[in-house]
Amino acid sequence: MAIAVNIAWQEITPDLYETARARVRWEEDVADGLVLHASWFEDGGLRVFDIWESEGQLSRFIAERIAPVLKGELNVGSDPQVTMSPLHRYFVVAKSGGAA
Repeated sequence: MAIAVNIAWQEITPDLYETARARVRWEEDVADGLVLHASWFEDGGLRVFDIWESEGQLSRFIAERIAPVLKGELNVGSDPQVTMSPLHRYFVVAKSGGAA
């Protein structure tokens, strides 16, 4: 079942996000199951909204690609606040983005 994921991570700065993005390469090597990723900074920390095809696919991506970079290479000590909700429907316009 598709899920909506909201993440708030105060420790992640724009520079840290860009370093992780370059190392993980999630835009060039898109994770299996990722439908949509949007990120912004608010109140001094990272905010993310994702849509994933399943919670299992998100969990694998975090364990195999995100955690080794953020927790390992970049020594991020905190954990994000994550909420997930099952989606009733979603619609994604066929456009690609980048920096706003």
